[in-house]
Amino acid sequence: MRSQSSRSSHRKLRAAAVVCAAVAVAGPAPAAAWAATAPQAEPQGAARAAPQGPVRPAAAPTPDPFDGLTPAAIADRAVDATRSADSLRMTGEVVTEGQDLSVDFSVDDRGACQGRIGVDDGKAELRRVDDITYMKGDESFWRTSMTAQGVPENQIAPVIELVKGRWLKIAPGQAGSSDLGEVCDLDSLLDDLGRDEEDREGLTRGPDREVGGTPVATLVKKDGDETTTVSVAQEGEPYIREVVRTGGDEPGTMTLSEFDRPVKVTAPPADETVDLSRLDPGTPA
Repeated sequence: MRSQSSRSSHRKLRAAAVVCAAVAVAGPAPAAAWAATAPQAEPQGAARAAPQGPVRPAAAPTPDPFDGLTPAAIADRAVDATRSADSLRMTGEVVTEGQDLSVDFSVDDRGACQGRIGVDDGKAELRRVDDITYMKGDESFWRTSMTAQGVPENQIAPVIELVKGRWLKIAPGQAGSSDLGEVCDLDSLLDDLGRDEEDREGLTRGPDREVGGTPVATLVKKDGDETTTVSVAQEGEPYIREVVRTGGDEPGTMTLSEFDRPVKVTAPPADETVDLSRLDPGTPA
């Protein structure tokens, strides 16, 4: 029979892992939140958040699908279309709350998601299928996430040892599962997109260009030393294709693609996972 101190220690380890996983899986959430603050973003001179590929000007389709619309009206269409998507892929690099965050993340509106997340020098993979979340991070990723949450060093090392080279498995009903599920739900992830209509004030239409071969209209907003540029597809649905922010404290680029494509996720092999409950066996998770 385990001692009371052993039980307490295991509970702390479990709590540390939950906190860590919550921070890690939330990677797409701050990325989406970063994009959601755009006026519905191109870091100029920010080496850690450089635009992906060259900016190529492009002639608008004839006729221009946004002819006669104000920039704010174009933004309204873009927000409505993007929020109505069944799935999408989010890729990019941004700075949020002083940390470098990178994501390559596919998610649908049925709770399935998979992708890669980077926080500063750490990296992790994420999968969610059948309401179960799996996360596999390198040592730097786990350490950065837990340190940022104030987890003591004497709790960090045991957690890292336990999950080294393995997927942390968080099942329905276990601590953190509900919050993580919201991150892997497209509707929840985009909930704040375009919610503040005041963000559309001061929008201007910039030059047309291309993003990933798709002609786009650009909407530009300047706020002090910060410039945000939102690219809206001119062919097919008027999805937001890119958000780029230059200047300010949180520069970065976020690209949206692969709209309405199936997100196929495979659970890791059982022998490569470690269940969250194993951090405190005998205690309900």
